[in-house]
Amino acid sequence: MKTAISLPDKIYFEAEKTAQNLGISRSALYLNALMEYLKRNNRKNITQKLNEVYSDANTYGDDYYKEFEPMSNAALESIRELTKNDTW
Repeated sequence: MKTAISLPDKIYFEAEKTAQNLGISRSALYLNALMEYLKRNNRKNITQKLNEVYSDANTYGDDYYKEFEPMSNAALESIRELTKNDTW
């Protein structure tokens, strides 16, 4: 599908130079950039959805979760350690 976009001259010329340096077409450069943006944005949506799900965790009341709290805290710390260098 073809589409037209408007870009500031500076961005356009920088993109042209980058595409040329990479040996790819301008369309390929824009496609790659858009795909990367969408992939990053999707990660943010996943994180946002998970935050929404876990923010509703108190629906059952505090007593319901007391039994699982030590495991949850350990799991959370484990996930934090495993993902501390990830770029989300």
